[in-house]
Amino acid sequence: MNTSTPGFINHNNPTGRVYDFAGIGVGPFNLGLAALSDPVEGLDGVFFERRESFDWHPGMMLEPAHLQVPFMADLVTLADPTSQFSFLNFLKQTGRLYRFYIRENFYPLRAEYNQYCQWVAGQLESVRFGTDVREITYDDGVYTLSVNGPQGPEVLRARRLVLGTGTSPYVPEACAGVMDAGGLVLHNADYLLRKSELQSKASITIVGSGQSAAEIYYELLQEIDVYGYQLNWVTRSGRFFPLEYTKLTLEMTSPEYVDYFHELPEEQRDGLIKSQKNLYKGINSELIDAIYDLLYTKSLSGLVDTQLLTHSALTAASWDASAASHTLEFRHEEQGQDYTLETEAVVLATGYSYREPGFLAGIQDRIERDSRGRFAVDRNYSTGVEPGEIFVQNAELHTHGFVTPDLGMAAYRNSCILREMTGTEVYPVERSIAFQQFGVPGQVVSGQGGAVGSAAGLGAAGLQETVAARG
Repeated sequence: MNTSTPGFINHNNPTGRVYDFAGIGVGPFNLGLAALSDPVEGLDGVFFERRESFDWHPGMMLEPAHLQVPFMADLVTLADPTSQFSFLNFLKQTGRLYRFYIRENFYPLRAEYNQYCQWVAGQLESVRFGTDVREITYDDGVYTLSVNGPQGPEVLRARRLVLGTGTSPYVPEACAGVMDAGGLVLHNADYLLRKSELQSKASITIVGSGQSAAEIYYELLQEIDVYGYQLNWVTRSGRFFPLEYTKLTLEMTSPEYVDYFHELPEEQRDGLIKSQKNLYKGINSELIDAIYDLLYTKSLSGLVDTQLLTHSALTAASWDASAASHTLEFRHEEQGQDYTLETEAVVLATGYSYREPGFLAGIQDRIERDSRGRFAVDRNYSTGVEPGEIFVQNAELHTHGFVTPDLGMAAYRNSCILREMTGTEVYPVERSIAFQQFGVPGQVVSGQGGAVGSAAGLGAAGLQETVAARG
């Protein structure tokens, strides 16, 4: 990275070096920021990731699974189509470009996307794996980070922070007491790691309604005859609903809609998020049809030992060691009746939630909060008491809407963050993309999201790919 261009402070003095920014957590979002910032003259950044290498959802790397967004929603293309870190260049450099072309499918395999991200990470000197951020303090305009890496404890300084620690597996309160009580209860994040254990049980119950639940159910259903287990799929939703993927709906992943959403009152935004689940938590319609076709095929040889149950909220769970079985208690919310299921194994496909990292304890006075104690995130993705001081990646669902974890929105958000850091529009792209207007006709929205960034309209479906992504 070149830091000699006038207009930025040169921080090459090893003893007094102060980075322009430090990114904490390296998932697709912060990895994209690292790739886009790498060629920017005079911008000196560093990224820390406690894992030893980049590995994106290894527990859900099912062989046929693919992204729900086209390849253009990679780390960089929607901001800079000429970037050396594009997915197409990855294919070219690894000798797979023509095979991808002949495949005639714009949606990369999930394992292929993971390989692409690893390829990008391997070229970036600013990214430091195996390095855990333990503590952060602030003094006189500079953040001091105490980290522990391959060379032991180290102290570094930076003027800005980009929080990309991402979301963590969510375990319903009803299951909190049985995760370690015995038996087999796991989050879908560990599915592949423990698949053989699951298939050794006489019965398996999947709880959840999204893409991950559907992928696991389909895979286990394929081999139900081989292993002879009984298979349940239970959801609180009224149906196994598909992800809405019409083109005018996709315009809701635009900068204009983010502007509109961000201007709404906090209470109204929270209500909208709850009502928009079908826009980012549904199932690929092709997979729903494939599940039905598989059920139909297997039913030709007799009844299939499986249940699909809707309207069912999990209220309690317990483990009986003597019976080697879990008891799951459900409330059928439409009929208002309770029922139980006995099962030897449980897969919680219950999504992910954001948890603030402990290292923020020392800088709480530098963070703005809303009425519920969450990050109060400005339109430019900043949440610090000083504008452009602390930025967040995939922690602004409540302020920026359901596009927050969308892979197709990442390059746009990173373009906005780079603009705030450098004071210039590093990656100038479309300022508005939607044909429709989301507010009152003629109304001027005060948000600045349309000023820079990339067209973000590729990706309502991409949300399900990145709800767990470490930004």
